[in-house]
Amino acid sequence: MRLLFVCVGNSCRSQMAEGLARSMGHVADSAGTHPAQNIASNAVKVLQDRGISAEGMRPKNVNDFSADDYDMVISMGCGVHCPLMPIEQDWELEDPVGQALHVYESTADEIVRRLQLLES
Repeated sequence: MRLLFVCVGNSCRSQMAEGLARSMGHVADSAGTHPAQNIASNAVKVLQDRGISAEGMRPKNVNDFSADDYDMVISMGCGVHCPLMPIEQDWELEDPVGQALHVYESTADEIVRRLQLLES
């Protein structure tokens, strides 16, 4: 499945979703409406702890993507409104930005759970 994960900063949830989805065999990208400068260090750590490289991953702008290139566009739950990007699902995940590592880990676990539901 080709998946695009969108949020505001593209520094935490959507980045983890991109890496986790790719590790599960999907074609995945992520983007934000107002991309941050860097990926959150705890998001990188969670991916690395799961054996997923974050090399080359960076915050990207949603305007650089087309929904036509994906089977599904998923909002991470931050009230993202993209006039040119139809959102098929809103996962309504709390933003772990600035929180402890265990919050990022819980968020990653929930992302994996939801990805597994997409596969079934």
